[in-house]
Amino acid sequence: MYVNVDDLRRAAKRRLPKAVFEFIDGGAEGELTLRRNTAAFEQITFRPRVLVDVAQRDQSTTVLGQQLASPLILAPTGLCGMAAPRGELAAARAAVRNGVTFTLSCMSAVSIEDVAREAPGPHWFQLYVWRDRDLTRSLVERAHAAGYRAMLLTVDVPVLGMRERDHRNGATVPPKLTWRNALDGATKIPWLTAMARNPRIDFANIAAYAREPRRAPLSLGAYANSQFDPSVDWDDLAWFRSIWPGPLGIKGIVSAEDARRAVDEGVDLLVVSNHGGRQLDGIPAAIQILPEVVEAVAGRAEVVLDGGIRAAPTSSRRSPWARAPACSAAPTCMGWRPEARRASSARWRSCAPISIARWRCSAGPRCKTSTVPRCASRRAGCPARRQLHADDTSARPASAGLALVS
Repeated sequence: MYVNVDDLRRAAKRRLPKAVFEFIDGGAEGELTLRRNTAAFEQITFRPRVLVDVAQRDQSTTVLGQQLASPLILAPTGLCGMAAPRGELAAARAAVRNGVTFTLSCMSAVSIEDVAREAPGPHWFQLYVWRDRDLTRSLVERAHAAGYRAMLLTVDVPVLGMRERDHRNGATVPPKLTWRNALDGATKIPWLTAMARNPRIDFANIAAYAREPRRAPLSLGAYANSQFDPSVDWDDLAWFRSIWPGPLGIKGIVSAEDARRAVDEGVDLLVVSNHGGRQLDGIPAAIQILPEVVEAVAGRAEVVLDGGIRAAPTSSRRSPWARAPACSAAPTCMGWRPEARRASSARWRSCAPISIARWRCSAGPRCKTSTVPRCASRRAGCPARRQLHADDTSARPASAGLALVS
């Protein structure tokens, strides 16, 4: 039985080769930011009010005009197919069944068109502005033609982060096969069998654009990595806005200054994100940055949070995704890569974040219990002291925010 993300993590660790598991599980360099993302939530506590009628609760909300049954969005996760064959389809179907949004990564192992056809729903598409602008434009046009509702532009990868676990395990581009990882992989029979019975893993969305032959799994990795452009600036955002006709979001905002600039440039949604601690190490937790971004935006765009919300082996494991709106009075976004972990388990047809949401509050009732969250630091003026409607076991109201799972 999978009750929380830690259960899924343990299942994934048993099932997957070490190199694959640590690619999903790890962060950049010393992983300080990765740990801060979750630790920061432990500094926010609740003061529940009692003897209030909570018979009617409702955790639905809207984002970009789209109705969600729960304040959850599945964030873009590249190469879910390494965890389970065509894992993006499993996550997309779970999102549709449970009334939340799935975001397809441009680095997925299943193409834009295949996801739209085999798991139809109000999906979003994530993209980088790459060196090859014709490639970028083509992907935008494909997403629009396939019916994706919104575009999420990731802006915090001018160069790839240094992920030390991947280098130790040979999970690089191209992959480095060693006796150690070969022997480890050979012991994961269910995973090997599943991989052998399904199409070869690669970057499905860019296969038609690469000139190099596809001789092995992830053979397009070098081409994909070469497309990251360190020269991208605000002018490129304006160009991107001009070619995408729908709602546009930016993922990777970590300062009030950039938040204000993005809104001035016409961005509809901001994702406060440090890339799950996988890109630049040593920066603050996403939840610590959220209040200043919300204040800077001042209601001119929607704000969501990415990073740090997952089950933890403490008594607070059930409440972190309610803490984010408590700390900012803004929509929030749940972070990390639990859908990849879920895909790696034997029972991957129900996505992890969806399972957790249903465990917390099965469809319906609106909570009326008022609580006053308190930051553990108790510093004066802490935004976490703003009022939040929630009880200690159910979701907060629709007005409190949105959650993105990455």
